[in-house]
Amino acid sequence: MGALASKRRRSVNIAAVVFLAPAIFFLGTFIIYPIINSFQLSFHDWNGITAHRDFIGIRNWLELFSDRVFWFAFRNNLIVVFFSLLFQVPFALALATFLDAGGKKFTIFKIVWFLPLLMSTVAVGFLFRFGLDANFGIVTFFSRLFGGGAVDLLGDQSRVLLTVIGVICWRFIPFYMILYLAGYSNLPEETYEAAIIDGATRSQYFWRVALPLLWPTIRNGAVLSIVGSLSFFDLIFVMTGGGPGIASELMATYMYRNAFQIMRVGYGATVASAMFILITIIALIVFRLLNRKEKP
Repeated sequence: MGALASKRRRSVNIAAVVFLAPAIFFLGTFIIYPIINSFQLSFHDWNGITAHRDFIGIRNWLELFSDRVFWFAFRNNLIVVFFSLLFQVPFALALATFLDAGGKKFTIFKIVWFLPLLMSTVAVGFLFRFGLDANFGIVTFFSRLFGGGAVDLLGDQSRVLLTVIGVICWRFIPFYMILYLAGYSNLPEETYEAAIIDGATRSQYFWRVALPLLWPTIRNGAVLSIVGSLSFFDLIFVMTGGGPGIASELMATYMYRNAFQIMRVGYGATVASAMFILITIIALIVFRLLNRKEKP
């Protein structure tokens, strides 16, 4: 009996290794190794072309601590996080609640509202870049239609970041809508029926029954929104490139600018490593704070 159990355990272990090996290989190759290599590069001065790398110790890190542009970019990332949480999570939850209440009758709304997520982020960036152009964009068109002048949302330093945040929310609200709709689908049907039998209205059911049960899904969506906002790159790079000036600069665009435009790969790696540290710390803090609500 013991030999049979040992043989079965060995076969299970072999199967686990076989199935986990590809995942571990790809995680190590495309996630773990780049992170380690980025930290290694942060201690070097390298232009990314020549084979020789100059080891300079912590000089890049000392420069980063006093780098006004990096901390301004980090502040912009925090602004993106704040407004993403403020708009994406509540709007997505409201849309999911509306769709859940309507059932199959609202299938057309599911399709229409999900369309922004089906588009490439780069395509969305180009679409809004030309759509918001100060000379021939749609906002300028309607402004002139009613007797106004040109409206330059992407060229105005005081408005560009909020404009990009609006596009980000438009792009990603459908993702969280689907996430919360999936959360609704996991709620027991008997819970809703029992609440209605007890005389609860739809509003009371949402606030007192559904919302507490959806909290783990809402928490996960909030963490995804925070991590995504802190590492955002492609949409804002296509729309503004971090400009005008540094008004919409984010940590990721600043990293790209240093590593691939002015060819300071070592300093770009330092920015990337700092991003990894900051995002990890913030995500852990937020996750711990949100987890407290589940504790009695």
